[in-house]
Amino acid sequence: MNAWPKSAALLKNNEQWIPGGVVSLNRKADPNIVFEKGLGSRVWDLEGNEYIDYQAGFAATFLGHNDPDVNAAVMQTLNQDSLLMSAGPTNLEGEFARLFCECVPTAESVQIATTGSEATYHALRIARAVTGNDHIIVMQGGYNGWHNDVSCNVISSLDDIGPRVSPGEYPYDSSSAGVPQAHKSLVHIINYNDLESVEYIVKRYPVAAILLEPILQNVGILKPQPGYLQGLRKLADEKGFLLIFDEVKTGFRHALGGYQQLCGIQPDLSTFGKAVANGYPLGVIAGKKKYMDYFVHPERSKRVLIAGTFNAHPLTTAAAIATLKKLSSAGVYEHVEKLGKMMEDGLNEIFAATGRKYFVSRQGSAFCTYFMDHAPVDFHDIMENHDFEYDKVYRRKLIENGIFNFPLPIKQGSISFAHTVKDIEETLEKTKNIVAHL
Repeated sequence: MNAWPKSAALLKNNEQWIPGGVVSLNRKADPNIVFEKGLGSRVWDLEGNEYIDYQAGFAATFLGHNDPDVNAAVMQTLNQDSLLMSAGPTNLEGEFARLFCECVPTAESVQIATTGSEATYHALRIARAVTGNDHIIVMQGGYNGWHNDVSCNVISSLDDIGPRVSPGEYPYDSSSAGVPQAHKSLVHIINYNDLESVEYIVKRYPVAAILLEPILQNVGILKPQPGYLQGLRKLADEKGFLLIFDEVKTGFRHALGGYQQLCGIQPDLSTFGKAVANGYPLGVIAGKKKYMDYFVHPERSKRVLIAGTFNAHPLTTAAAIATLKKLSSAGVYEHVEKLGKMMEDGLNEIFAATGRKYFVSRQGSAFCTYFMDHAPVDFHDIMENHDFEYDKVYRRKLIENGIFNFPLPIKQGSISFAHTVKDIEETLEKTKNIVAHL
C-alpha cells in the first residue's frame, strides 16, 4: 500500500517530461514524498501530513525553513527593483565578501558561484594552476559535487572497491557515466583518517591538492582522529600540494568561522554553500589571497577563469548577507548546541536500554546514529559494521510517525535554529516508542 498516493502521482506525472521525475536524482528516495510547504522546523507533504524536519534541504536551511529575516531581505531587494546586469560589480557582492571575510578569519579573499559543486570545481582549478600538477586526492565515502574530479566513490559497495588497503588507493567507482578514462586516472581515492595513504599517493604522482570535508558528513558524522587534520596540513606544506577543505556542509553550521575555526587548521582554500545563504543557491570559494589571486593572474597562461551569469544574483546574495548577519548576532550556535546535546543524550538513553549496538555521533547541530558499537573511523569501518537494514526500517518508522530525516541509512540529521526544546522532546518520545517495537 502506498501511504503517499499524491506524491506518487506527481512523480509519475513528472516522469513524462523529466528523466526520473526529479531534477536532482539525489533527492529521489523510498518513500518518495513531495513536500509543498516548510516553516521553521516543520514541513508538510501533499497529503497534509506534518513532520519535524531534520533533513533541512541536505543541511542547507540552518536557520529553518522560510526564515523571516532572510525572506525579508530578499523581498526588500526585489522591491527595490534590483536587476541582474551581468556587467560590472554590485554593492551586494562587495558587502557579502567583506562580511564573509569578517566571519571566516582564515579567508583572505573570496569569489562567489551559484552552487557548492561549482565552488569545488574552481578550487581544484586553482590548485592545478598554482602547482602545475594535475592529480588530486579525494576521500572514500565523501561527496564534493557532480563534476568529473569528484563524481566517484560516494557510497560504494565493498564489492566495487574491495577490502581496506593502507597504504594505497581504491578504484575510481564512478557515480556517473560519461567521465573520460583519462580523467579518472588523475583522481586518487583513499580512506579518511589515513595519513599513510596520502604519503603513498604523493610519492607516486604529481599531486595538486587533497580535497576533503574536514568532518566526513556524507556518511553521517565521521570525525577526524587526533592529529589527522594537522598531519594533512604538515604534508601539504612539505610536499607542495594544496589543502582544500570542502565546508559546503560544515561551514556556518558548526561555527561562524567554519569547522576550520574549531579544529585550528588553516586550509589553503575552502568551499562553502548550503547554510551560507540558508538554502538559497550560493557557493563560495575562499582562501589565501596568494592563491585566490590566480583568478586575476597577470600571466594569461596561469589565470583561472571564473564566470557565471547568475553568480552573486541579487536575491541570493541578499539572502546570504541576511543569513551571515543573523548568525553573527542571534545566539544561534548556543541554541543549536543545547538542542544537539539534548538530542544526543536522549538517543543514548533510548538505545542503551535496547541492548543493541549503537553509537551516536554529533557535531553541534548535526547528528547520526550508527548501529555499531564504536565511533567509525573511515568508510570501510561503516560498511563492515553498521546495521544498514535496521537503519532503513528505523528511518521509515520515524517518517511514518512525523519525524523526517532522509530515508537512506547513515545520512546525517540536521537541527536548525528554528527547532525548539519541544521539537526535540517530541522527537525523542516518538523515537523511544518506535525503537521499543522494532
